[in-house]
Amino acid sequence: MHFTFTSSAVEQLSGHLKNKDRSLRLLYDTEGCGCVVSGVPALQLIKAPSSDDKLGDGEPYSVWYEPRYEVFFEPRLRIDYDKNRNAFSLKSDNQIYTTNLKLLLM
Repeated sequence: MHFTFTSSAVEQLSGHLKNKDRSLRLLYDTEGCGCVVSGVPALQLIKAPSSDDKLGDGEPYSVWYEPRYEVFFEPRLRIDYDKNRNAFSLKSDNQIYTTNLKLLLM
């Protein structure tokens, strides 16, 4: 998978990632959803990836993700940040996955 970040998303994330002691992970949360197809994407700030995680290419940030959930996303994703709504979004050229992508600080 390939991740592109808009300038507003980079500006919002840069403070969290400036020391390079943390990285980003795309979480696909299925807890309480009833079905894996109904999962909710979120961004996590992690200190280390889990043993099953795979590293996706990114500009300017690479993103870890669980390969078993890769099927629910397109190969090229874009992460944006809307200052007026104080919210991240996850999109591709063909669809909007969420306009309320949570940033989880771990």
